[in-house]
Amino acid sequence: MARESLQALRRDLAALERTGMPQAVDFFSFGLPDVDEALGGGLVRGALHEVYAHSLRDIVSAAGFAATLAIRAAAHRPVVWVRQDFAETEAGSLSPAGLAELGLDPSQIILVKARDALGVLRASAEALACAPLGAVLVEPWGQPGVIDLVATRRLSLAAAATGVPALMLRPAAAPLPSAATTRWSVRALQSRALAADAPGFPAFEMSLLRHRAGMAGRAWRVEWNRDAECFRIRKRQIRDYPALSRPLGSLSVDRSAAAPAPAVASGEWRKSA
Repeated sequence: MARESLQALRRDLAALERTGMPQAVDFFSFGLPDVDEALGGGLVRGALHEVYAHSLRDIVSAAGFAATLAIRAAAHRPVVWVRQDFAETEAGSLSPAGLAELGLDPSQIILVKARDALGVLRASAEALACAPLGAVLVEPWGQPGVIDLVATRRLSLAAAATGVPALMLRPAAAPLPSAATTRWSVRALQSRALAADAPGFPAFEMSLLRHRAGMAGRAWRVEWNRDAECFRIRKRQIRDYPALSRPLGSLSVDRSAAAPAPAVASGEWRKSA
């Protein structure tokens, strides 16, 4: 680690020590007693949480899972999604219709596009400084060297300062040391048809790889109910196979901006067409 990075980390840690940790920790929950109990009450709101895809075929499901966490955290407040350009090239554009199917209102999303991972980090830090936001989704691509312990520590401090959760989606990346409070690996499961052969709920296997305040190494199979905006435990069946891989549907979001995004920090929301 470079001397400058170590000095920056020491400054951040010293600032945290001066301000002190908040007396009460605010959580947003999964709404699943077993999961929330394992997490000590849910996911810490003012913190960084990482979401990894179990494999390349699970990238879409990992993005969907991160979006559902944003829904749980935001409670209908605006959400910022900071996305590296290369993620769109490799995985496709975000689909307003697809997000709406999950229950994330496209009119409540502001999409920030960044040229590289450094731009993603800068725009995300600006967004996290805006306390009225419900959540900030941070999506770099691959394994860029700038996303290290120092960078993730800065995001954690920014989230803690305002109480806005930072949800870092890591497609096409392997877990490395970071300052994340929790780290998840997501695998897609086939949805089960509802009555009259209607499309079933999105289903995931979510594995807790890291939990700074407790035990990790647990996994749950869950379904997401868009109408109730909640998860439910999925009971295993004999024919319970992983979902087949499929391309990400075309997503064009009109509310885009180049990173860094001063409009995000100032709260000047641009309306969708």
